Amino acid sequence: MAIFHGQLALHATARPDDGVTTLSAQSVRAPFHLSKPYWDADTRTLLVQVVNPTAGILSGDLLESAVSVYAGASVLLTTPSATRVFRMRSEAPPASSFQCFKVAPGGWLEVLPEPLVPHRGSRFQQRTVLDVASGGGVFYADLLFPGRIAHGEAWAWERLVLELEVRSGPELFLRERLDQSADHLRSLAALAGAGEGASFGNAVFIAPESVVDTAPTWRAQLHALQAGGVWIGASQLRGGAGWSIKFVAPDGIRLRQTLAAIRRILASSAPHLACDARKL
Repeated sequence: MAIFHGQLALHATARPDDGVTTLSAQSVRAPFHLSKPYWDADTRTLLVQVVNPTAGILSGDLLESAVSVYAGASVLLTTPSATRVFRMRSEAPPASSFQCFKVAPGGWLEVLPEPLVPHRGSRFQQRTVLDVASGGGVFYADLLFPGRIAHGEAWAWERLVLELEVRSGPELFLRERLDQSADHLRSLAALAGAGEGASFGNAVFIAPESVVDTAPTWRAQLHALQAGGVWIGASQLRGGAGWSIKFVAPDGIRLRQTLAAIRRILASSAPHLACDARKL
């Protein structure tokens, strides 16, 4: 069995003549692969799609990502399909991922991957660091599906650890860690009134200071999405730096629809969110 140590490094800068965002530096090692970037002139956002040409994440795989967005640049980073974490033998090493996203003042980054789908008996740990300078903006979304429902594998992974850290240089705004059994998440889903297909979403929204003034309006609109088994809440980060948005839906389709609605609502305050991730 091949074990991958994948590495992805991207630098996004704005051209001085017309302000168009380009990838001024890039380094990729399998299983990462980049599709040709697409410049969305309507939202002035560079759409970058990261592809994993293998079946998914296997035992022992280590994935490392480092993305830097500089002043005046704007990027939407996405994936074309779900990230599947496959079953691992008990004696085999787990898989892990570390991703660091840095945004300079005047820069914008949206990270919008397709959902994470842990299969039965899988072990996976992901650590994400968002380092956003004052005056920079970010929307980061992480979606978790319960597994392969059609195969009877809901909530059947062995261990899943998801860590998220939000900071601006040495100043820490948020640190959270999900390291709970599948049974515990199943219980949370039951409390939310959802069944085996319950899916979870976690997002962070940091935008220019002017957005603080519009927060009561868009937060009310987010809370209005609570219907048909969808639950959502938004809380402000330490120091008023941004917002943490949590949401749960009874199935993957409703979760995707909820995320799309969140982006539409926030686009009035952060226009780059109007970029269509499916244009590629």
